[in-house]
Amino acid sequence: MKKVYNVGVETKTRKLNIVRNYPAVFEQDSKSRWYTAFIPALPGCISQGKNFEEAMKNIQEAAELYLEVISKKDKDELKKDTSRVIVAPIQLAI
Repeated sequence: MKKVYNVGVETKTRKLNIVRNYPAVFEQDSKSRWYTAFIPALPGCISQGKNFEEAMKNIQEAAELYLEVISKKDKDELKKDTSRVIVAPIQLAI
């Protein structure tokens, strides 16, 4: 089962700190019991951890590094509003 938590990412600028919350999705592998985490609003921002706490720490670090790289490439990219993510259960007949 996937769990969604907000991950706060602080992006530093010269004059002020911008703090944004990004929903992060965590999924535990049934065999290895490791957690995989990704942030839908940051394409390619994926991490993992052997437990939930480690996965949370790792995705936070991955998001900070992701945004650091983006800010060096395109400073206006950080000013854009993040995409909205809706998580809803769906019912399927199998």
